[in-house]
Amino acid sequence: MAVVELTDLPALLPRYSALIGLDLGEKTIGVAVSDVTRMVASPLELIRKTKFTAEANRLFALIDERQIGAVVIGLPVNMDGTEGARCQSNRAFARNLLRLRELPIAFWDERMSTMAVNRLLIDEADVTRNRRAELVDKMAAAWILQGALDRLRTVGE
Repeated sequence: MAVVELTDLPALLPRYSALIGLDLGEKTIGVAVSDVTRMVASPLELIRKTKFTAEANRLFALIDERQIGAVVIGLPVNMDGTEGARCQSNRAFARNLLRLRELPIAFWDERMSTMAVNRLLIDEADVTRNRRAELVDKMAAAWILQGALDRLRTVGE
Protein backbone atom coordinates (compact mmCIF):
# COMPACT_ATOMS: atom_id res chain seq x y z
CA MET A 1 0.00 0.00 0.00
CA ALA A 2 0.95 3.63 0.05
CA VAL A 3 -0.25 7.07 1.01
CA VAL A 4 -3.77 7.41 -0.39
CA GLU A 5 -6.48 10.03 -0.48
CA LEU A 6 -8.75 9.76 2.54
CA THR A 7 -11.78 9.32 0.30
CA ASP A 8 -10.17 6.26 -1.32
CA LEU A 9 -9.90 4.37 2.00
CA PRO A 10 -13.36 2.74 2.05
CA ALA A 11 -12.69 0.89 -1.20
CA LEU A 12 -9.37 -0.44 0.16
CA LEU A 13 -10.65 -1.76 3.49
CA PRO A 14 -12.77 -4.64 4.72
CA ARG A 15 -16.24 -3.43 5.67
CA TYR A 16 -15.68 -3.73 9.42
CA SER A 17 -12.17 -2.55 10.13
CA ALA A 18 -11.16 0.20 12.48
CA LEU A 19 -8.85 3.12 11.75
CA ILE A 20 -6.05 4.48 13.88
CA GLY A 21 -5.40 8.22 14.08
CA LEU A 22 -2.09 9.87 14.92
CA ASP A 23 -1.22 13.33 16.16
CA LEU A 24 2.54 13.59 15.66
CA GLY A 25 4.06 16.03 18.11
CA GLU A 26 7.68 16.91 18.77
CA LYS A 27 7.91 14.78 21.92
CA THR A 28 4.88 12.49 21.75
CA ILE A 29 2.53 10.71 19.39
CA GLY A 30 -1.12 10.90 20.30
CA VAL A 31 -3.01 7.77 19.26
CA ALA A 32 -6.75 7.32 18.78
CA VAL A 33 -8.83 4.49 17.34
CA SER A 34 -12.22 4.20 15.75
CA ASP A 35 -14.82 1.55 16.28
CA VAL A 36 -15.18 -1.03 13.50
CA THR A 37 -18.17 0.82 12.01
CA ARG A 38 -15.96 3.92 11.71
CA MET A 39 -18.43 6.17 13.49
CA VAL A 40 -16.63 7.21 16.68
CA ALA A 41 -13.00 8.03 17.44
CA SER A 42 -11.66 7.50 20.96
CA PRO A 43 -8.35 8.60 22.49
CA LEU A 44 -6.19 5.56 23.17
CA GLU A 45 -2.59 6.17 24.10
CA LEU A 46 0.33 8.56 24.22
CA ILE A 47 3.62 7.27 22.84
CA ARG A 48 6.72 9.09 24.03
CA LYS A 49 9.08 9.75 21.14
CA THR A 50 12.47 8.08 21.53
CA LYS A 51 13.62 6.24 18.42
CA PHE A 52 11.58 5.74 15.28
CA THR A 53 11.89 1.94 15.39
CA ALA A 54 10.48 1.79 18.93
CA GLU A 55 7.64 4.14 18.00
CA ALA A 56 6.84 2.13 14.85
CA ASN A 57 6.92 -1.16 16.76
CA ARG A 58 4.43 0.18 19.32
CA LEU A 59 2.15 1.43 16.55
CA PHE A 60 2.35 -1.90 14.72
CA ALA A 61 1.51 -3.72 17.96
CA LEU A 62 -1.61 -1.55 18.36
CA ILE A 63 -2.51 -2.06 14.70
CA ASP A 64 -2.22 -5.83 15.08
CA GLU A 65 -4.04 -6.02 18.44
CA ARG A 66 -6.98 -4.00 17.17
CA GLN A 67 -6.99 -5.28 13.59
CA ILE A 68 -6.64 -1.77 12.20
CA GLY A 69 -7.31 -1.34 8.49
CA ALA A 70 -5.60 2.01 7.87
CA VAL A 71 -3.75 4.91 9.48
CA VAL A 72 -4.88 8.54 9.45
CA ILE A 73 -2.11 11.02 10.24
CA GLY A 74 -2.83 14.63 11.12
CA LEU A 75 -1.22 17.10 8.74
CA PRO A 76 -0.50 20.48 10.37
CA VAL A 77 -1.23 22.69 7.38
CA ASN A 78 -0.60 26.41 7.85
CA MET A 79 -3.65 28.66 8.15
CA ASP A 80 -3.08 29.90 4.58
CA GLY A 81 -3.16 26.31 3.27
CA THR A 82 0.57 25.96 2.68
CA GLU A 83 2.68 23.16 4.08
CA GLY A 84 5.65 23.90 6.31
CA ALA A 85 8.36 21.89 8.02
CA ARG A 86 5.95 20.05 10.35
CA CYS A 87 3.98 18.76 7.34
CA GLN A 88 7.19 17.53 5.75
CA SER A 89 8.12 15.79 9.00
CA ASN A 90 4.73 14.05 9.17
CA ARG A 91 4.99 12.96 5.54
CA ALA A 92 8.48 11.57 6.24
CA PHE A 93 7.08 9.65 9.23
CA ALA A 94 4.48 8.06 6.92
CA ARG A 95 7.14 7.14 4.33
CA ASN A 96 9.25 5.55 7.06
CA LEU A 97 6.28 3.51 8.33
CA LEU A 98 5.64 2.30 4.79
CA ARG A 99 9.24 1.10 4.51
CA LEU A 100 8.53 -1.25 7.42
CA ARG A 101 5.02 -2.39 6.56
CA GLU A 102 2.53 -2.06 3.75
CA LEU A 103 -0.66 -0.41 4.93
CA PRO A 104 -2.91 2.36 3.68
CA ILE A 105 -2.07 5.75 5.15
CA ALA A 106 -4.10 8.92 4.62
CA PHE A 107 -3.57 12.46 5.87
CA TRP A 108 -6.18 14.73 7.42
CA ASP A 109 -5.85 18.49 7.85
CA GLU A 110 -5.40 19.02 11.58
CA ARG A 111 -5.42 22.80 11.64
CA MET A 112 -6.33 24.01 15.10
CA SER A 113 -7.02 20.54 16.54
CA THR A 114 -4.70 21.03 19.52
CA MET A 115 -6.11 24.49 20.15
CA ALA A 116 -9.68 23.15 20.02
CA VAL A 117 -8.87 20.32 22.43
CA ASN A 118 -7.12 22.69 24.84
CA ARG A 119 -10.12 25.03 24.77
CA LEU A 120 -12.44 22.10 25.45
CA LEU A 121 -10.32 20.88 28.36
CA ILE A 122 -10.03 24.35 29.89
CA ASP A 123 -13.49 25.80 29.27
CA GLU A 124 -15.70 22.73 29.41
CA ALA A 125 -13.87 20.28 31.65
CA ASP A 126 -11.79 22.65 33.81
CA VAL A 127 -8.80 20.29 33.57
CA THR A 128 -5.57 21.31 35.29
CA ARG A 129 -2.48 22.23 33.25
CA ASN A 130 -0.60 19.06 34.29
CA ARG A 131 -3.53 16.81 33.42
CA ARG A 132 -4.02 18.61 30.09
CA ALA A 133 -0.40 17.81 29.16
CA GLU A 134 -1.23 14.11 29.55
CA LEU A 135 -4.48 14.29 27.59
CA VAL A 136 -4.09 16.85 24.82
CA ASP A 137 -2.12 14.84 22.22
CA LYS A 138 -4.24 11.70 22.37
CA MET A 139 -7.41 13.81 22.41
CA ALA A 140 -6.07 15.77 19.42
CA ALA A 141 -5.54 12.42 17.68
CA ALA A 142 -9.20 11.59 18.38
CA TRP A 143 -10.24 15.03 17.08
CA ILE A 144 -8.26 14.42 13.87
CA LEU A 145 -9.62 10.90 13.43
CA GLN A 146 -13.20 12.01 14.11
CA GLY A 147 -12.89 14.68 11.42
CA ALA A 148 -11.68 12.05 8.98
CA LEU A 149 -14.48 9.64 9.97
CA ASP A 150 -17.08 12.38 9.51
CA ARG A 151 -15.67 13.10 6.03
CA LEU A 152 -15.69 9.41 5.13
CA ARG A 153 -19.40 9.19 5.95
CA THR A 154 -20.09 11.79 3.23
CA VAL A 155 -18.16 9.90 0.51
CA GLY A 156 -20.54 8.93 -2.24
CA GLU A 157 -23.29 11.34 -1.20
